[in-house]
Amino acid sequence: MRLELVETAALIDGLWIEADRTFDVTNPADGAVIAQVADLGASETKVAIEAAHRAFPAWAARTAKDRGAILRRWSDLMLLHAEALARLMTAEQGKPLAESRGEVVYGAAFVDWFAEEAKRSYGHAIPTPDPSKRLVSIKQPVGVCAAIAPWNFPIAMITRKVGPALAAGCTVVVKPAAETPLCALAIARLAVEAGVPAGVLNIVTGKDSGAIGKALCDDARVRKLSFTGSTPVGKLLYAQCAGTMKKLSLELGGNAPFIVFDDADLEAAVDGAIASKYRNTGQTCVCANRLIVQAGIHDAFAARLTEKVAAMKVGAGTDEGVTIGPLINAKAMRKVGDLVSEAILSGAEALTGGGPDPLDEDRFYTPTVLVGVTPDMRIFQEEIFGPVAALVRFETEAEAIELANATPFGLASYFYSRDVGRCWRVAEAIEAGMVGINEGIISTEVAPFGGVKDSGLGREGASEGLDEYLETKYLCFGGVGG
Repeated sequence: MRLELVETAALIDGLWIEADRTFDVTNPADGAVIAQVADLGASETKVAIEAAHRAFPAWAARTAKDRGAILRRWSDLMLLHAEALARLMTAEQGKPLAESRGEVVYGAAFVDWFAEEAKRSYGHAIPTPDPSKRLVSIKQPVGVCAAIAPWNFPIAMITRKVGPALAAGCTVVVKPAAETPLCALAIARLAVEAGVPAGVLNIVTGKDSGAIGKALCDDARVRKLSFTGSTPVGKLLYAQCAGTMKKLSLELGGNAPFIVFDDADLEAAVDGAIASKYRNTGQTCVCANRLIVQAGIHDAFAARLTEKVAAMKVGAGTDEGVTIGPLINAKAMRKVGDLVSEAILSGAEALTGGGPDPLDEDRFYTPTVLVGVTPDMRIFQEEIFGPVAALVRFETEAEAIELANATPFGLASYFYSRDVGRCWRVAEAIEAGMVGINEGIISTEVAPFGGVKDSGLGREGASEGLDEYLETKYLCFGGVGG
């Protein structure tokens, strides 16, 4: 597969920076080396922060309309090169090509949305309690921002952070995941082509995420940090940012419940479960992790789900008809395998799958449906991040809510029911930042994305996503009255 838009140098202050050290970017479907990318560290990160700091005043001074025009050109270029970006994504991340194409469009949508939303970062005229005063609030960009992005959505998770930051008038230093730096560098090249000035967008690639992250946290010139990744790393970054009192957006781990009540539309619930659970081979933070199914519909749901999951095609993301690609690396394979093996030893049963796929037992895991899962099993308590549906049986609505909330996480949640009253009760009772009601795919640029509890802080997307990159300033004018 011929790849286009391949950049291997980091982007700092408008310059493509080579390095003495490089690291390999490999295809998770076969282990082949795609490219060798500049391996930067803390010192280069400080250079990028300085570049963003210098570029900030001029970028912030531009009108929102001006910044929006550049962002819109960037979005248009991403769509113009959508096929090249999708093929690059499948090569370094592994997801099926159809999903990669969808992500490119989704990623460009964030840039386009915030190109418009920047013009609506309104302040307020506040009714005064004193005739001699006039009170106003305005919104201003936070300043230099750091964005640390994950490997599972290597374009959309960057544009969801960078789009609002640039729209607000901030400048950004991005640290992409070491597994998937090529997508970040490719869209950065398109951003430069769209007219993003030198220093406004910087991409620091490197294997030493700890050193780069600490440099971003420790520098007082960085006023905001946005991170998507695991809860333990998010908590570490939270602590490291305390010394400089940064604004934070943390989109962390999930353990999403997917409740199916016995009055649900069976086919719709099965299709929603498949869309939510098996997208990106189960490697999303909002994946349905625990399928909590009412006793009256449990066996029929399990049978229909198993029938559809067993028919899924496993293979490289570029192969025709593939819906399940490789897991990202050997560590991911071990984790999924351990969770399933422990569950089966503890009494769960695999209706289909249950182990590595014969296609390549080191890289692919067979899509799996487990029944007989109980809340004491590790597979119920931890994020699976693989193509495994773990079914738990319940009897009453109260029990379903209790099971759903029996986790320190609260990112996404889902349930299926045709009872309107139940829909309101359950949606309000579930402890999660997002609830899909009779719907398995909930992400969109126009709605706020984020979680509660150990799933993080802040929101991305929608008007709330822009607010994360703005400070509210109150202005009090005295001596106005007669």
